[in-house]
Amino acid sequence: MSPLPHPHSSPVSETFSLVSLLLSAMASGDLRAELKCSVCLNIYTDPVTLKCGHNFCRVCIDRVLDTQGGSGDFFCPVCRKRFRSRPALHRNITLRNIAETFLSAHPDREESGVFCTYCVDSPVPAVRSCLHCEVSLCDKHLRVHKKSPEHILCDPTLSMESRKCSVHKEVLKYFCTKDNACICVSCSLAGEHRGHQVETLDEASEKKKETLRNVLSYLLTKREETEEIIQSLQEHRRKVEEEAAGDTERVTALFRDLRRRLEDLEKRILRNISRRAERISISIRDLERKKEELSRKLRHIEELCNMTDPLTVLQESDTGDLCDTEVEDNEDSDTGDLCDTEDEDNEDIERHEELLHDGGGLDVAGVLHKGLSDIITEVNVYFYIQGAADILLDGNTANNDLQISDDRKTVSVLDIEQNYPETPERFQDLSCQVLSSQSFSSGRHYWDVDVGGSESWRVGMCYPSIERRGRESWIGDNKKSWGLDRDDGDDNNQYSVIHDSKVIPLPTNPSSNRVRIYLDYEAGRISFYDLCDPIRHLHTFTTTFTEPLHAGLGVWGGCIKICGGRREM
Repeated sequence: MSPLPHPHSSPVSETFSLVSLLLSAMASGDLRAELKCSVCLNIYTDPVTLKCGHNFCRVCIDRVLDTQGGSGDFFCPVCRKRFRSRPALHRNITLRNIAETFLSAHPDREESGVFCTYCVDSPVPAVRSCLHCEVSLCDKHLRVHKKSPEHILCDPTLSMESRKCSVHKEVLKYFCTKDNACICVSCSLAGEHRGHQVETLDEASEKKKETLRNVLSYLLTKREETEEIIQSLQEHRRKVEEEAAGDTERVTALFRDLRRRLEDLEKRILRNISRRAERISISIRDLERKKEELSRKLRHIEELCNMTDPLTVLQESDTGDLCDTEVEDNEDSDTGDLCDTEDEDNEDIERHEELLHDGGGLDVAGVLHKGLSDIITEVNVYFYIQGAADILLDGNTANNDLQISDDRKTVSVLDIEQNYPETPERFQDLSCQVLSSQSFSSGRHYWDVDVGGSESWRVGMCYPSIERRGRESWIGDNKKSWGLDRDDGDDNNQYSVIHDSKVIPLPTNPSSNRVRIYLDYEAGRISFYDLCDPIRHLHTFTTTFTEPLHAGLGVWGGCIKICGGRREM
């Protein structure tokens, strides 16, 4: 089958090609074959064209491409041309109009079910019917049929009676425009339609066809608009399905992580509950031992007190360990050496009061509330991963040992000072830091940092009033900043969080090269996360912010880079 012109051909060449094709097909009597889809072998329905120029029904080629999609390899069913991705389908409106016109002008005669009345030995499809003789004729019998005017020929039909007047039994030849009815000659001259305006059937038919063509044009336009909407929704559905696959994976990972966190929280609370009773048991055990020791000492002292030999009493060698309480003798008495101070008794009393008034239930509730609150914060942060708003570094704050990239995203340490102009905002001395140009005074925000290019760094947030010189200017070494730190010194690459010079080592080091800093300004929270899979919470600082906050980077070797950030109102 010859390919029809590509839809992006020029109008002149396309028209010439189509005319040539039609003339050739009509000359050969094979136009039907040229209009058949090579997949379904039927006349084209909603034809579309591939880049190679071959045409198919849209439904047929979609089905073929869906089958090929499983292997990830797409190709034309006719010429086997391969495509790197699923090929776009271009509607061939001209071919569709030709196919529809052909179908309306050339119905399938075999499907009409009308056969020649005279071919009794074997059924032969009829090509015309005679309303006068009420017979159907094949090509052979049509040639010998009478040609007189009363013999009215029409398309093959089985219902001859429907073409005759039910009153006068005459052939219907006219159309009454007033009553919208097909009538015979007698109806127009002497019947109920006498005096009405009438037209020949051909004239009335052409007028109706013109109306129908207008309706057809309108419906074709509406169908094209509907097809465009369907195609748009199909593309949107593919995007939604891709997003749904990602969301499904993220939600599955999130709930897996939530179950693990809830199990850890449950174990921690149950452990705290059991430890409370265990603490009391340990105290009882210690006091029981102390009671036995006191009883032993009491018995020994009683024995000494009952002795009559003064020399034996005075020469007792272990009397220094006999008494745990202070004896109220005069200061010169040697018995003062027999007693310890009352500090141990005070400790016992304090421990007793603490255990009796231990708010165990309230402590459990507090641990539970904090644990669940941390988990909820984790969920919130997890689903803020939607897009990125730029966070840019402020070169006016950069230390002279640092270089800021042109896109203001990367900060690197150089061996040669940059000789930046000295400004009040610039970090001095060993404070190799730089701040963001943006500040945050409300809302929820996060930003990510790739720290894989440095062995020693510190990232976090700070007030703009932070010092710019000396150790107190370092992020975390003052009350105006909060940081996450990696030290490659003697602590074997120890990670920690730091605020007001108070260092809190992390129980486990981040496993990825990317960390996230999350700010909830109204809630007074700065949180740090390891961007592993799934994302893992490292630590949260809680306070009340009194100034706007800037993102801050400190690096003492190599480089680190801001990956992105987002603001949540």
